[in-house]
Amino acid sequence: RQVYMAAVCRCFPGKNAKGGDRVPSREEIANCAEWLQAEIRLLQPRLIIPVGKLAISRFVAVNKLTDVIGQAINIEVEGARRRLIALPHPSGASTWHQREPGKRLLHQALDLIAQTPEWRALKPQ
Repeated sequence: RQVYMAAVCRCFPGKNAKGGDRVPSREEIANCAEWLQAEIRLLQPRLIIPVGKLAISRFVAVNKLTDVIGQAINIEVEGARRRLIALPHPSGASTWHQREPGKRLLHQALDLIAQTPEWRALKPQ
């Protein structure tokens, strides 16, 4: 009831010829965008936690993860101000979150999430 998780792309893009899941194209993401937008309008989240560069770039421009991981960013989404705290993708294909500066920035982002009123409200009373 308190946490809702959703993918940027609603359709499974299929497998990559080299193994693993294929990254959805910009066109596929655009085709699914109205569904995510409708969910945000309906659920009115105050905190958005995008995981991975693909999800992060749906809300803010990102060249490097070091530009966005480890900070709280106030954004306007679907007509309302929301807090965004981005996390790196925990994929086994990347070790970014296991080495510096990624490791430090990941911990900083998790600490920020833990301190938000939205996340603190999830704790049992």
